[in-house]
Amino acid sequence: MPNRYSGELLRYLCIGMVNTCLHASVFALSLQGFGLPQGMSNLLGFLTAVTFSYFANARWTFQAPVSLGRYFLFTGFMALLAFALGQLGQGLGWPAPLTFCLFSGISLLLGFAFARGVVFKGKMGKC
Repeated sequence: MPNRYSGELLRYLCIGMVNTCLHASVFALSLQGFGLPQGMSNLLGFLTAVTFSYFANARWTFQAPVSLGRYFLFTGFMALLAFALGQLGQGLGWPAPLTFCLFSGISLLLGFAFARGVVFKGKMGKC
């Protein structure tokens, strides 16, 4: 069993690195390329990244079928986590890059636990 969890975590980490690059790229393109405000640019980057993350992890990490309900469950959880950490960082006066880096690390661990234990529980290995 430990090998299964470590393999899943490694795949989740690889997908996380790609979705972090997607988030940053869409954020930068929206902000610099299209002149959108920072909040809208970040939202577009987040939605792109979390959507990729859900579908890639469903298929590659957990071998689970996708569903609209599980997509919204995963997206909602990650959005709440992002918002809560953003509020905490702003309240404590953290620089934005620190908040982004902390979110990336925390969301890796909590996102994996939530996806495995809630979103895809009982569905893994069914694809």
